[in-house]
Amino acid sequence: MLYQVSHASKYYGADMVFEDVIFEIKSNEKITIVGRNGCGKTTFLRCMCGEEHFDVGTVSMMNGTTIGYLAQKVLEHDERTVEEELRRVFEPVFVMERRLNELEEAMLSDHSEKLLQQYADAQERFEEMNGYNWQSEMMTVFTRFGFDESDLHKKIGEFSGGQKTRIAFVRLLLSKPDILLLDEPTNHLDLETIEWLEGYVKKYPKAVVVVSHDRMFLDHVADVVYDMEYGKMTRYTGNYSSFAEQKRNNIERMQAAYSRQQKDIERLEALIEKFRYKKNKAAFAQSKIKYLDRMEKIDPVRKADDRSFHAEFTPRIKGGEKVLEIEKLKIGYADVLAEITMSMRRCDRVAVIGPNGCGKSTFVKTLMGLVEPLGGSFLYGHQIERGYFDQQLAQFSSGKTVLEELWDEYPDLDRTTVRSVLGRFLFSADDVFKTVDVLSGGEKVRLSFAKLLLKHSNLLILDEPTNHLDIPGKEALEESLKGFTGTILFVSHDRYFIKQIATSLLVMENGSAEFIPMTYEEYEQMKDGEVQAQIPARQTEEPSAKKQEKRLSPEGLKREIAKVEKMITEKEEELEEHRALRFEPEYYQDYQKMNELDEKIDDIHNELAHLYERWEKLSS
Repeated sequence: MLYQVSHASKYYGADMVFEDVIFEIKSNEKITIVGRNGCGKTTFLRCMCGEEHFDVGTVSMMNGTTIGYLAQKVLEHDERTVEEELRRVFEPVFVMERRLNELEEAMLSDHSEKLLQQYADAQERFEEMNGYNWQSEMMTVFTRFGFDESDLHKKIGEFSGGQKTRIAFVRLLLSKPDILLLDEPTNHLDLETIEWLEGYVKKYPKAVVVVSHDRMFLDHVADVVYDMEYGKMTRYTGNYSSFAEQKRNNIERMQAAYSRQQKDIERLEALIEKFRYKKNKAAFAQSKIKYLDRMEKIDPVRKADDRSFHAEFTPRIKGGEKVLEIEKLKIGYADVLAEITMSMRRCDRVAVIGPNGCGKSTFVKTLMGLVEPLGGSFLYGHQIERGYFDQQLAQFSSGKTVLEELWDEYPDLDRTTVRSVLGRFLFSADDVFKTVDVLSGGEKVRLSFAKLLLKHSNLLILDEPTNHLDIPGKEALEESLKGFTGTILFVSHDRYFIKQIATSLLVMENGSAEFIPMTYEEYEQMKDGEVQAQIPARQTEEPSAKKQEKRLSPEGLKREIAKVEKMITEKEEELEEHRALRFEPEYYQDYQKMNELDEKIDDIHNELAHLYERWEKLSS
């Protein structure tokens, strides 16, 4: 066991953050901790790395284990250059290099076996430390995070807060700790960098613990999920999607077991009440009372904490069929970042994607009139009413209460309507009297969505709408936008969100912008060359099958029908055998095995469907 926490608890005053938690890391596991915003995930990571401490519990760790954590205040030496800061990570490599040079000099005069062995051992250790490639490794990781080679020579103080965080991230990855703690690592990274980071984390030879709301990242990286809910942690094996299904099934199974036991208890209590005062049945009643006392009671199932806002974005008016026409629109500030030509029709859902700095946010700000175009034109259609969400404006400050903030923007609404809308965005009871200044990032985003909802626009222009939202919040926003009957143009780096919402893409990179009328999934397949590979296969398979059927003689046709009938019989027997396995303890007590069995049964059903279809064609 690399690392283990037993019965750990953490409190802030009288408030419990988490309690009686058992957490362990084996070898090079890739672990994610999931849960709602504010449930204690970051606090747990801070306790693991020593920035905070568990109030109760024991920590066991293998000797010499190093833990690396990306803290908030990460780079304090503003006068150092980036290269000087990053080279500090490789100090052990430089020490070993000096040792090799010393041994080489000594070997000029000393040819003893002992010295040769020392040199061989040092060289092997130097290679293990990647001593011959440290510079190329540093450059690869550094440039992958959106920096140029020339940035190495700049002082840290010249960079923005976000850039400093990315430099610290680079330094952390290069240090290669035994346990790498990553808190929301995909925040503010573009799609290309997120995909690269996925590959890096998957291949990282040591353990990784990730806190993230990026569902696709977790699906591709995690092999263990810890679910933090109501101050407890539960371990699941598999990625995020597997965890979500297991959790759902576990709740259903526990609920069914609880219901069955409650029915048994009711039945037994009815029998006891019926017979306890009858002389010849009193002993029977007493035995049932003892049986009930000994029964291990199943606790009522606590519902999963899946509270989320419920928004129904509805346009005030339908608007014209032509929503937006863009012709050679040059966007940027001093210099042109990109030139864009595209058109949008009613109900289009266009995702704007591309690397950081390519002009995505500048594009939507230009469409909203916040940035002047450098050339070209854009024109909105008849009766198009815009609603705008800006990731930065959503993090506003105000001395007003939540109720005042919304009501002041829509003064014609009555108090009941305003309270009702706020309630749908999880601002209930005294929450509406909080000042905006004390709200979390996620709460401010929800308040901004409440304002957007009341605008009743038929064109939504959204810049990074999922930032600061936890997974239930993202799922709620997806459901809201899926039901929206207007048009959506949005910027996002959240691939799962893009996949759920977008019907077409505007891909911006290297100063160009290309409108692609396909979903994100189709776009990914196109990039991988899958679409091209599939089209010819579909075109050639069917005609060849038809030709084969036409060439069959009457006797050959009979033989083929008999052969298919035999295959159908065998498959039906196989299906019954697999169905019977569902009642074996080996399967119904093991979720993973039961899931695999269900998949196999589905496969057999599909095979049977194809066989029946083949039999019908041959018979006709």
